[in-house]
Amino acid sequence: MATPSMDAWAFWLSPVLLGVLGLLVGSFLNVVIYRLPVMMERGWWDEIAGQLDDASTWPRVLGIARPEAYARTGIDIDAALTQLPPLGLARPRSRCGACGHAIRWYENIPVLSWLVLRARCSSCKTPISARYPAVELATGALFAAAAWRFGPQPVTLAWCAAIALLVAMTMIDWDTTLLPDSMTLPLLWGGLVVATLGWTIPLPTAIWGAVLGYLSLWSIYWLFKLATGKEGMGAGDFKLLAALGAWLGWQAILPIALMASVVGLVASVPLKLSGRLGSGQPMPFGPFLAGGGLVVMFVGVDRCLDWIGIR
Repeated sequence: MATPSMDAWAFWLSPVLLGVLGLLVGSFLNVVIYRLPVMMERGWWDEIAGQLDDASTWPRVLGIARPEAYARTGIDIDAALTQLPPLGLARPRSRCGACGHAIRWYENIPVLSWLVLRARCSSCKTPISARYPAVELATGALFAAAAWRFGPQPVTLAWCAAIALLVAMTMIDWDTTLLPDSMTLPLLWGGLVVATLGWTIPLPTAIWGAVLGYLSLWSIYWLFKLATGKEGMGAGDFKLLAALGAWLGWQAILPIALMASVVGLVASVPLKLSGRLGSGQPMPFGPFLAGGGLVVMFVGVDRCLDWIGIR
């Protein structure tokens, strides 16, 4: 079987075409960002209903017989979930949240449709958030930058996949303070796989990057909890930094953590002053970890270490 020539790779993996691909992927990411947390929450409620309905665990765990009222609550939750329309990443078709208008294919062209529709639903004229084209443009720009940074080779597509996951996790964590395992773990394993294939960094560097990324935040979490009795971050942050370590190596952990901490601290000030971040309200850390990872990805580990005076 013939393999693609360098000219073919240079064409298909050019910044222009990968930028267009990024726009299309960004459009799909908008769906993922909205729907995945809802799908997760539906799953949690289904588990709650099952637990309330499971009479055998009450005496074993709580030492009491299951109250009948809780059994009825479990049945009510299960009935409410059954009545909800099916929800997945591919189905149903995207609709206007205000009037339910099904979005036609020509109303879903990245960025262009938003401009042509003047940022309003074609049916009810409800404003469409500028965040949708912003996610599409950001993903397109990052894909184009990956083409420029890594060149016309297959591993560039792997980097683009990692970028797409980081964009989606950034927005999901910002909205919900959740970092789904269905994204952090594929990013982690993907980093180890491409390292095993010899496409990125040596495998031992990737493995130690994952270990150091996880244990560094895990240790800070427990030190903070022992000192204050409070939880300073979620386990999703540990997994995200571990995943970034698998892609970028253990040397990248300190620059990523420092950038994330400094930018996160600076960003929290205007949020608190404006009232958007209330007292005691958790500040999502994932977006800043993802941002630090993207900086190291495009700038390079060595230069980032120079910035902080390590080299």
